[in-house]
Amino acid sequence: MAIKDITRTPFIEDNDTNIFIGIDLPFRKSNGVEGWFASTTTTIAAVKNNIRNLLQTHTGERLMQPRLGINLRDYLFEQITEDTVLSIQDGIVETFKFWLPFVQVQDIEVNVKVDNTSLTKNTIILKILFNIVQDPNTLESVQVEIGE
Repeated sequence: MAIKDITRTPFIEDNDTNIFIGIDLPFRKSNGVEGWFASTTTTIAAVKNNIRNLLQTHTGERLMQPRLGINLRDYLFEQITEDTVLSIQDGIVETFKFWLPFVQVQDIEVNVKVDNTSLTKNTIILKILFNIVQDPNTLESVQVEIGE
């Protein structure tokens, strides 16, 4: 007979707009009651901001947190092969397991935009499809551009 696991608390949806979860990005002054900076009111918006911040942070860049981040800028001038794409995807998954264990990555799409007129305008475009572990039915996506 199946035994119901009552030790896990269910995911609670964000219904109260007067509760703020994180600082919204880009930083800007708040017009409301949330404090000095504009804030996010939903968990998914806060998680999207966390993902963007993590992917755009270079390892060692954050003071007092030398392991925070991922070195995606190192791939800007590499030849993008299948092995490079797999290396990027593996790095993202491992970084998420450590820093965002409550996020389950479903798919990572890696695209490269190369500007042939300039040697300094390469861009890696990442599209990450994810869900929160406590709410596996909700799929969300984040797109991040690394480079110019």
